Amino acid sequence: MTRRSLCRTAAVFTFDQLIRGQNLGVRFTDVARESGLKAKTVYGSENRNKYLIETTGCGAAFFDYDNDGWLDIFLVNGTRFEAKWTAGAAPVSRMYKNNRDGTFTDVTAASGMARTGWGSGCCVGDFDNDGLDDLFVSYWGDCSLWKNLGNGKFVDVAAKAGVTTRTKSGLQRHNTGCAFVDYNKDGHLDLFVANYIDFDPKTAPLPESGPCKYKGILVACGPPGLQGGKNILFRNNGDGTFTDVSEAAGILKTQGTYGLGVIVSDFDNDGWPDIYVANDSTSSALYRNKHDGTFEEIAIESGVAFSADGKPQAGMGVSVADYDLDGYFDIVKTNFAGDTSSLYKGAAGGLFEDQTFQAGLGKITRFLGWGASFVDLDNDGWPDILLCNGHVYPEVGESDVESGYRQRKVVYRNLQNGHFAEVSEQLGPGIAAKVSGRGMAVGDFDNNGTIDVLVNTVNDVPQLLRCESTNGNRWIKVKLKGVKSNRTGIGARVVCVAGGRRQMDEVRSGGSYLSQSDLRLHFGLGTAETADIEVRWPSGVVDVVKGAKAGQILTVSEGQTPAS
Repeated sequence: MTRRSLCRTAAVFTFDQLIRGQNLGVRFTDVARESGLKAKTVYGSENRNKYLIETTGCGAAFFDYDNDGWLDIFLVNGTRFEAKWTAGAAPVSRMYKNNRDGTFTDVTAASGMARTGWGSGCCVGDFDNDGLDDLFVSYWGDCSLWKNLGNGKFVDVAAKAGVTTRTKSGLQRHNTGCAFVDYNKDGHLDLFVANYIDFDPKTAPLPESGPCKYKGILVACGPPGLQGGKNILFRNNGDGTFTDVSEAAGILKTQGTYGLGVIVSDFDNDGWPDIYVANDSTSSALYRNKHDGTFEEIAIESGVAFSADGKPQAGMGVSVADYDLDGYFDIVKTNFAGDTSSLYKGAAGGLFEDQTFQAGLGKITRFLGWGASFVDLDNDGWPDILLCNGHVYPEVGESDVESGYRQRKVVYRNLQNGHFAEVSEQLGPGIAAKVSGRGMAVGDFDNNGTIDVLVNTVNDVPQLLRCESTNGNRWIKVKLKGVKSNRTGIGARVVCVAGGRRQMDEVRSGGSYLSQSDLRLHFGLGTAETADIEVRWPSGVVDVVKGAKAGQILTVSEGQTPAS
C-alpha cells in the first residue's frame, strides 16, 4: 500500500467559516445490538495476518428485498484460514428483515443465503426485471448472484447466469467492489466486478519472506509484488444469463490494477454511465462510456488517477455527489494512513480538479479510510462527507502508530462555499466509537427523514448508527420504478429544486467500500416545504413533478408522473 509524506498544508478557514461548521443538529447512536444485529463478522486472524486477503474486510447493504417500504440489511461475512469450524458454527453472510419498529429479525436461514466463504462486496439490482431487487456478492472464489424469489427466499444462480468469475486457468479471483449498470442502455442491468489480486495461498509470500514490514512491524505482504486482478464486465443477455465482454468492451485496457471500490455515474453529462474504480497502490481507473458498447480508460487525462502532487495512492472507498451544486458530479475517495482522502471537483467535459487541500480535507492524515459517502446529514440541501476508518494491520494494535487498529469516523460538514469543516466530535458516540471499520452503507432504516449508517467491521459485530435530528430541516425521498428502463431505475438522474437550490443525484448500484446504500434518493430541503422533481430515465423519458410536498417518499414510475 502506498505510503508517502505530505508536503502541502490544509486550507486555512476564517473564524466565521469554522463557526458555520458546527452544530448540525444531528447525533448518531449505535443501536446495532438492541436492534438485533448481534452476529460477529469474521475476517482473517484477529491479531496477526499471514496474507493480504485477510486485511480487506467486506461490505454491507441497505435494501428493501421484500418491497414493504422499509430497508432491510445484508452483511457480507468472511472466514479464517486456520479455523476448523464445527457443524453449524462457520460464519455466514447475514440477512436481516426490518420489523418496522427499530428492530430486525435474522432471516438468513429462511432466506437460503447462509453461505460461508471469503466474502467481499455486494451490490443490488433487478437483473431480470421482475420487480424484485436481486443481490450480487463478490468473493475470493466463486461469486453469488442471489435471485430474489419474492417470498422471502433467494436462490444462487451465479453459475447458471455465468458470473462465477474464475480465471481461464481456474485460479480463484479476489473479486471486490461491484455495481449493476446498464452500460448499453438496453433496459437490462449489466454487471461490473472489480478485482484486487489473483491470490493463491500456496504461492503467496509470507510476512517473513520479504521481510514485509510496516513501521518496523512484520505484516502481510502486498499488494506491490503480487499479481493484480483484472476487472470484469458482464453484459446481460436478457434471458437470465450474462456474457463476459471485458476484453471486447475495453475494460482490460487500463493502467491500474488492485481494484477495490467501484462507483458508476455519468461524469461528463452525456447521458451514458461511466465507471470509476479506486485502485490500491497505483493509479485509479475511470472508464468513459463511448456509447457503442465499449469504454476508454481516461483517469490520468481526466485528473482522477493520482494525488494532487501526481503520486499513486492506496484507494479504498469512493462516493459521488454534486457537492457544490454546479451541475457536475464530484468524487471523494479514501486512502491509506499517512495520506489524505481525495476530493476531485468535476467540471465540463468530464474533467476534474483535485480540491483536497483547498476544500479542507488536507489536514487529517492519521486515519486509514475505507467506506465513503457524500450524504446530507443535516438536511440543509448540501452534501456532507462521511468516512469510515480502521487500520489494515491488526499487528499495530492500539498503539501510537497513526491512530491504532480501531479508529473513529471522520465527518466533514459542507460549508456551502466549496469548503468543508471537520465536525466529527460534535456528532455523538456513534461517530466517536473506535472500530475496525470496512464496508459502509447509508440509508434511512426507520423512515424518519434522517440518514442512518450501517458499518461492517473486521472480527467484531457491525454498527448501526441511528441519526437523531433536532434542527427541523425538511426532506424528500424519491423512489424510482423503471418501465422501459431497468426496473430498479439504476442510472436515472433526478434533479431536485427547492429553496433556491438545484440538487442532483443518480440511482446507483454499489459504491462506498464494497457496499450498497439505499436506492431511494434522499434530498435535504432546509426550510422549503415543497420541491420540484425532474427524473431523466436511461431510456430518455423525462418525468416532472411540480410542488412535491416535503416529508414524503415520492414514488415515480417511468412515464407515469404521480400526483405531488
